[in-house]
Amino acid sequence: MMKETVLARSVRMICVGGVALSMQAAFAQEAPQAIQKVQVTGSRLLSPNADSATPLQILSSADIAASGATNLQELLQKNPTMGTPTLSRNNSNFLTSGGGVTTVNLRNLGDERTLVLVNGRRFVSGVPGSSAVDLNTIPTDFIERVELLTGGASATYGSDAVAGVVNIILKRNFNGVAFDAQTGRSSEGDDFKKKLSLTFGTSSADGASNVMGHLGYSKQGAVFSRDRAASAVDQFTSVEDGDPSGVFKPTRPFYSSYIPAGTFFHDTGKFTYDAAGNVIPVDTNGAKGAPTGFNRSAYRTIAVPTERFLIATTGNHTFNDNVSAYFEGNFASTKTRTATEPFALKSGDIYKATGGQVPAEMLIGGQKGAIMRNPLVPQYLFDRITDNDGDGLRDYSFTRRMSEVGLRTSGAERDTFRIATGLKGTVKDWNYDTYIVYGKTKESQGSTGQVNVLNFRNALEAVTDVNDDNHNNSTTDVICADANARALGCVPANIFGAGKISPEALKYIIAPSSLETAVTQKLAGGSISGEIFDLPAGKVGLAVGFEWREETSSSVADPLTQAGLNAGNAIPPTVGSFHVREFFAETRVPLLKDQPFAKSLAFTGAFRNGKYSTVGVTNSWNAGLEWSPVSDIKFRGTRALSTRAPNISELYQPPSQTFPNDLTDPCDGLKLTSVGAAADACRSNPYVLANMKSNGGTFTLSQADQQGISGYDRGNAGLKAEKGRSTTLGVVITPRSIPMLSKFTFTADYFNIKIADAIVTTPRTVTLTQCYGGSNTSLCKLITRRTSTSGDTNIGAITYIDASSENNGGRGTEGVDMTLSWSDKVGPGRLSANVAYTYLKDFYDIPLKGVPEDSGTGEVGFARNKAVINLAYKWGAWGVTSTTSYTGPSALDDQWLAGNHLPAGSVKVGSKTYNDFQFTYAANKSVELYLGINNAFDAKAPPIITGISGNTTGAETNASVYDPIGRRYYLGVRGTL
Repeated sequence: MMKETVLARSVRMICVGGVALSMQAAFAQEAPQAIQKVQVTGSRLLSPNADSATPLQILSSADIAASGATNLQELLQKNPTMGTPTLSRNNSNFLTSGGGVTTVNLRNLGDERTLVLVNGRRFVSGVPGSSAVDLNTIPTDFIERVELLTGGASATYGSDAVAGVVNIILKRNFNGVAFDAQTGRSSEGDDFKKKLSLTFGTSSADGASNVMGHLGYSKQGAVFSRDRAASAVDQFTSVEDGDPSGVFKPTRPFYSSYIPAGTFFHDTGKFTYDAAGNVIPVDTNGAKGAPTGFNRSAYRTIAVPTERFLIATTGNHTFNDNVSAYFEGNFASTKTRTATEPFALKSGDIYKATGGQVPAEMLIGGQKGAIMRNPLVPQYLFDRITDNDGDGLRDYSFTRRMSEVGLRTSGAERDTFRIATGLKGTVKDWNYDTYIVYGKTKESQGSTGQVNVLNFRNALEAVTDVNDDNHNNSTTDVICADANARALGCVPANIFGAGKISPEALKYIIAPSSLETAVTQKLAGGSISGEIFDLPAGKVGLAVGFEWREETSSSVADPLTQAGLNAGNAIPPTVGSFHVREFFAETRVPLLKDQPFAKSLAFTGAFRNGKYSTVGVTNSWNAGLEWSPVSDIKFRGTRALSTRAPNISELYQPPSQTFPNDLTDPCDGLKLTSVGAAADACRSNPYVLANMKSNGGTFTLSQADQQGISGYDRGNAGLKAEKGRSTTLGVVITPRSIPMLSKFTFTADYFNIKIADAIVTTPRTVTLTQCYGGSNTSLCKLITRRTSTSGDTNIGAITYIDASSENNGGRGTEGVDMTLSWSDKVGPGRLSANVAYTYLKDFYDIPLKGVPEDSGTGEVGFARNKAVINLAYKWGAWGVTSTTSYTGPSALDDQWLAGNHLPAGSVKVGSKTYNDFQFTYAANKSVELYLGINNAFDAKAPPIITGISGNTTGAETNASVYDPIGRRYYLGVRGTL
């Protein structure tokens, strides 16, 4: 890695590396100093400068400080090369696991295709079954810089670097004590945060040894949906007859039909209860005089509260001029807590075999026994029901919000431990580095708000204790019908009305759940580099090395959750492992030097061979040219083949239940007389046709059907490695020979990355559009429709859409990155400016071979134009920095639009600009005060509401792309002791 670590030289890094977003570092720019041989991300070769043949962006520790970021993701997401993260505080509240985890996604090619390194070595994953690193585990105040290599780099670093590399360089050789304390909140009075950190280091008297340590604590509070006007109440968008005007004119409120009082279905209708406990019939216009629904948004969370304890340490000892030892240690303890509304239960969750029919009468004592009615079933209902499931006994069905059980919450405690140690030095003129690394992430998650389906079934089947079976000298008690259940503590549950379930019954039916996960990484490797012979233009550099890695992962839920017997998602265990050994070589060949039109010309190349226990042999390579016709201009280009082996979840995940919230049945609203391929395909399904005929010629769904689609995701042990081919072409202009422009740096880089045989899970929206009116009707086998009615549900309604991992897709992106940096004295102080801009020419997914490309270009999350502008001014003790982030106008997902009979690009979201400021005051040479404002003008996130593809549950926008929280303030003090 680069040996220059003084912040004052970070601007020099910009010039030679080709790109940066550094602001603060420019304030203290010093006169150029002699540069030693250094190493940068993307190469294992030492070079007399920090040039990179592949586009490289650098964020310094000063950038992190100027952002006020508690978590590194907060800063990285402003970089226009970054796509939407799979996991963040703002998009993970509704997940069964991973709440509060923060990951990165270069080029929108996927977290799994972005390799995160620490000091050039892999870091253990924070997500079971995945390679994604949780940035919560990296202390921001212990980072020297972050190097973003935005191109394929598998030949240098191995699998997962298809999109590029995020290399986090930790501080080193620090002496003294540094501190940072910060507190803040949003303008709405929430999103509280506090941060405390202490960094310390000391060196031996002879300078041969240095040890550093870091202690950090941070806490970020929750933001609730109810506390933002845009998300305070449930809403839903549906588009009828291809009319785009309804997209941003949602039904509001659109409350859930699952209410605490319950809705009960009999042979001729349904009813509920009012607040006084009176029976209220329900017709097509809703309940007369009763609540019209349940507002789920009153209980949902936009930002997951996160608390972190961090310990980091590094050290090195030089034995002599040729040998030194080093170590790195990290420990992170992260606590998060997600919260959502009480569980929505339907009788079908408990009585699946009978289509959701709950017995109101029971046969006690076998075939010759007596028929006894459930005394908890009200007479009003009992008089209106008959036998619906063929057993000769009366039965009914219901839906109910389980408010007595309480909120569904999930508290997770994640501990990440990592240690790396090695030896490095020189043998004659060759440099070597050997290392071993061990890392482990463990998570213990406890959840509330679910019910034990088996116990609940026993509690619903109640009879009068005419024989005094409970031996309390009473024959009028209500008891559970099953004697074995009574022996195990069964208490009858009265579900008829809000708050009717007794505490004793609750104790019997509630089912706290748990999840235990672990990810272990073992790594050993070594490399040697040097110069093998001279050419007229210079020495030929060579690096060779090896790496061995083993990864194991397990994710095991409690037995009830595994079986789906807590009325929630069925989540079976995912357990697996793999190992790989790899050999690599890299070279740099100087071709010309100090020639006309060739100040320098060099070739770079790398090759890596890997052998995986899962997919066999993989090969990666890259080749590049660097050409400087004159000192102030450099052209660079690379061509690379990168590989990615499937991760453990993609290989071994058993069928796991999910409940997608952005699906629209293509048949919804179609008529017997509707024309078109979709209408024909829908009518070809006998159950859809039966629905149309029974609903006056129109396919009709209830609200419960619209909100209740489920499905199963599964892995595939037969997966192969995917291949990514990338091309980059660029220019770096540093006109140092022109005095007026000597402070100016400009870069422009074209990128083109194409992934073949991509491991994909075909999106359910694609499955729907291809099945109904598309060209690949084989996907229809993944869709299950209801074959018989159950309560208020309709025949033909979609119940399941399944998906699995396959090597049957593709993904690609193409565009241009441009950066500009400038810094000079202006007036009494120093002004610096940096701009990073990305133009997205093309982005596409191929969700299935034989299916046309699904273009994401210009859609939400894939804006054609993204930029960040950093300005800073420093005079005396005072300083101010500003960051302006711009996301261009975007359209809604074309697949969702097609499913709603709308053309691609017909519904757009306007551009969005966010402005952040930080003001600093140096009280003395050791202490600096700072005040920051993020989203200073309180820019509102665009409405991407429930029902629209890309919606983040609870936020009513896409919280991975736009800020759902609003203006935030923070105040802090930092310095040295």
